[in-house]
Amino acid sequence: MPPGNDQRDIAYEIPDALTAIDAALLEAVELELPPDPIALCRVAQSLVIPPDLASAVGIPDERLPEKSIRSATALLEALHALDSTPLHEPRPVQHRVVGTCRHFTLLSCAFLRQQGIAARARCGFATYFEPGKYLDHWVVEYRPADEPRWVRVDSEMLGFQFARNAEDLEPDEFLTGGEAWELCRTNDVDPMSFGVQGVSYAWGIAEIRGNAIRDLAALNKVEMLPWDQWGRMEASYKGETGPEFDALIDAVATTCASNDSSALRALYASDDLTVPASMIV
Repeated sequence: MPPGNDQRDIAYEIPDALTAIDAALLEAVELELPPDPIALCRVAQSLVIPPDLASAVGIPDERLPEKSIRSATALLEALHALDSTPLHEPRPVQHRVVGTCRHFTLLSCAFLRQQGIAARARCGFATYFEPGKYLDHWVVEYRPADEPRWVRVDSEMLGFQFARNAEDLEPDEFLTGGEAWELCRTNDVDPMSFGVQGVSYAWGIAEIRGNAIRDLAALNKVEMLPWDQWGRMEASYKGETGPEFDALIDAVATTCASNDSSALRALYASDDLTVPASMIV
């Protein structure tokens, strides 16, 4: 991870639309947040169960739409409706909200920001689930007070033996969408090795483009669902874009790697890349 510029003017320590949690809600769900960044990520981990495990533990199919919940507030409300036990206390897996890696990441990001810790979601690909494959994944980054770098944490996999150290991922273990794009553009890496586990059609260069755009949105504090599409993303998945759109993704990759606040904002403001307000609910 390149350290880049400070980027404090993006105020990653302050919640935004999808990570804000009202004080009254925190009191209602009796959520006590620890000060330690990894402990905060562990709290998030204890509240979410992936869709592929939900059926195995007896969660009915009618609850699967929980994986489309967008905001941290709505996730906490759903959790409280399932089980009124204080959210920081251990709960049965059946009383966790059904969510993807993005939900583990979103709650981690929300809790870190709630404690005044600079945090941001990253959308990309993990290399530690299947040898030779780069699988669609989200992680959270936080900035330690005493280090000039962003630490990448896989909240979903804390305590599991997939990554070498899920508390501080190494550069080759997770690639953002832009990093994956650069790898495919400059090295002999097959884009078809990048995709969504268990989904036959979401593989290849279009998935990399999509995650690069989702990562840009996340760096602008708009943390979308993994399957959300806007701008020319749908056309990209259909193979209907050309060199001009690829040049735009080049700019996305370069800008996301730069840690330049003004550049991140300016690029995201373009018509092709801004998330429509109607989708941020």
